[in-house]
Amino acid sequence: MMRSLFSGVSGLQSHQLKMDVIGNNIANVNTIGFKSQRVTFADVYYQTTQSATTANEMTGLGGMNAMQIGLGTSVSSIDMLMTPGSAQRTDNPFDLMIEDDAMFIVSDATGTYYTRSGAFRVDERGTLVIPNGMRVQGWPANEIGTEIMRGTVGDLKLNTPENNSADPQTTTDVNITGNLNVDDSINADGTTASPIYSAIKFYDTLGTQYSMPITFTATTLDAAQGQTVWTIGIPADTLTTPPNPFTTITDTDGNQYLITPPVPTPNPAVIKFDVDGEIVLDGTEEMQFTAINLRNAYVRDPDDPSIATLAPIIADVGTQGTGGGTIEVNLSLLTQYDSITNLDPNMGTLDFNGAGKAAGEMQGFDVGTDGKITAYYSNGDIKLLGQVAVTYFDNLAGLEKVADNVFKSTANSGDFDGVGAAGSFATGTLEMSNVDLSKEFTEMITTQRGYQASSKTITTSDEMLQELINLKR
Repeated sequence: MMRSLFSGVSGLQSHQLKMDVIGNNIANVNTIGFKSQRVTFADVYYQTTQSATTANEMTGLGGMNAMQIGLGTSVSSIDMLMTPGSAQRTDNPFDLMIEDDAMFIVSDATGTYYTRSGAFRVDERGTLVIPNGMRVQGWPANEIGTEIMRGTVGDLKLNTPENNSADPQTTTDVNITGNLNVDDSINADGTTASPIYSAIKFYDTLGTQYSMPITFTATTLDAAQGQTVWTIGIPADTLTTPPNPFTTITDTDGNQYLITPPVPTPNPAVIKFDVDGEIVLDGTEEMQFTAINLRNAYVRDPDDPSIATLAPIIADVGTQGTGGGTIEVNLSLLTQYDSITNLDPNMGTLDFNGAGKAAGEMQGFDVGTDGKITAYYSNGDIKLLGQVAVTYFDNLAGLEKVADNVFKSTANSGDFDGVGAAGSFATGTLEMSNVDLSKEFTEMITTQRGYQASSKTITTSDEMLQELINLKR
C-alpha cells in the first residue's frame, strides 16, 4: 500500500517539473532565438516479488515470468530542441539570422559565450554588441578595407577614428570630351580670333578640389590636307609681386590662389583634326600639365590687387615630380564638327581611374549574407570593416543555457577553436523562438491529467489505508 503512495508522489514531482518547463517555453514564445525544452520520463526501480522460472520437465510445468512492482517515475532528461525558429523581417541592417545550425560568438570579461539571437547594435565606442552588452566576435579587415584578415576572433569595432572617414585621393588623370567648332576660334579670313576657354578640375592630396582655366586656340597648319591644329595652354596674367606670370585657380569655397602656369608637355601641346572633323590619333591627343605646384601658391593682397603674398603651405597634386605635380590629359574623344562648341572636362581616365576624391565621411553600414560589414562614405568610397564569425559544435544540444539568450559550452557540447567559421545569414531578419504553442498546450493538458491521476493515486491509497485502519473498530 505504501508503494502506491510513493509512486503517486513521484508522479506529482515529475509532472510538476514538466509543467515548469512547459511554462518557461510558453513564457518565451516571443523571445528572439529562444530554444524550447522538453521533458522525458523514465520508470524507476522495480521490486521483484517472484523471479522468472524456466520450464520443468519433471513437474510438467512451463516457465513463469517474473513478477515486479514498479516504484514510480522520474525525470529522465530535459532536452533542448535546437530546431530553427521562424524568420521575422525587420530590415534593420544589423539584424542577422543564421541559416544553418551555427552559433554567433560573443564575449565579456567572464569569457566566451554563444547565441542564436542576431539582434546586434553599435555601442558608444563603436563596438558591435548584443542587447545585454556582450561584444560580437569576428574578424577585422585590413587597413585599407579591402580584405578580411582571418585568424583568432576578436571584437568587431566599427566606428573607430580610422573607419569614420575615407582618405582623399589626388587627381592624376583628366579626360576632356565634346566638340570644338573651328569658327569659334578662327575668323573667316583664316586669322586667329580668340581662344576657347574651359576649365579642368582636380583634387589635391588633402581632398580639396580646384578649378584651373584651360584654353583651346585653333590655327590652320596644312590647308592642302584640310587639317586644323589646336594649341592647348593655360592662360597667364601678370602681377607686380611676385614675379610674373601666374594663373588663377579656385577652390570649392571660392578661395583663389595664384600659381605659376603649368607647362604642357609636349610644349606647345597640340591636337589635330582631319577634314571630317575627326581627331588625328598620332599621340598628340595625350598630354601632360607638369609642375602644378600648390606649395608655391600665392594669394592676392585685398588692398593692392597688383601684389600677392605666399599662401600657407597647401597640399600636393597629381603624380609628384620635381617642383610640382603632373596631371595626364586625354583629348582623344574630342571632335571638330560644324556644331556648337561644348567641352566637358572630367576627372579620371576613360575607365574612371585617377579621378581623385575628397575626404569622405561615413554615411552608413551594410551587412552582407556572408556577414561582411561594409561602410559607405560621402565621397563614394566603400570599405570593409570586418566580418561576423560563427562556430559549430559537435553536439549543439549539449550547450548550457546561461540567460539573456546566451549559451556556454560544456563537456558534452564540444569546444570552440577560437577561430570560428564564415556563416551564411539572412540580413535584416531575426530568428524567432522555436516554441510551438499548439504542442505546448497539448503537453500542458497531458501533464495536467498526469498530475491529477497521480494525486488520485495518493488519495485512493489513503482511502484504502483508512479502510484497513477501520477494521479494528
